Amino acid sequence: MTDTGGSFAGKKFEGPGGTPGGLVETLAGLLMIAIGIYIVFDHVTVHTSFWRFFGSPGTSFGLTLLPLLGGIGILFFNGRSVLGWFFTVGGVALILVGVLMNLDIYFRPTSLWGTIVMFGLIAGGLGVFARGLRPHPQK
Repeated sequence: MTDTGGSFAGKKFEGPGGTPGGLVETLAGLLMIAIGIYIVFDHVTVHTSFWRFFGSPGTSFGLTLLPLLGGIGILFFNGRSVLGWFFTVGGVALILVGVLMNLDIYFRPTSLWGTIVMFGLIAGGLGVFARGLRPHPQK
C-alpha cells in the first residue's frame, strides 16, 4: 500500500521562490527590512488636534455620535433590525474615519546618519531579499 495523500517524505526541499538555496539571504533580507521599518516607525510622532470633520473647525464630535446612538437604541428595541445595524456600524465607521482624519503625523528630527541607516536597512534588505529569491548554483 502506498501513501500518496499529502506526504512530504519523498519531496525535496526547494528554497525560496522555488529555487535551490537562498534561504539565509531571504531571511536576512526580511530581518533587515523589519528592523528598518521598526526604526522609521519609532521616529514618527502621531498626535491629534481639535476635531475637524471634513475640514471644518466648527463641527463638534457629538454630531457623529447621533447615528451610533440611534442605531444602538433601535437594536435594543429590535435586535434583528437591519436599519439598527446599519446605523450602528455606520456610526462606528463615521467615528473611526473622523479620528483618522484628525491625526497629525510627523517625522521627528533626527540626524542624517540616523536617516541613512533607517532607509538604508530597508533598501538593503529589499536587495538581499530579492537576491535570495534568485536561483543559486548547487554545490
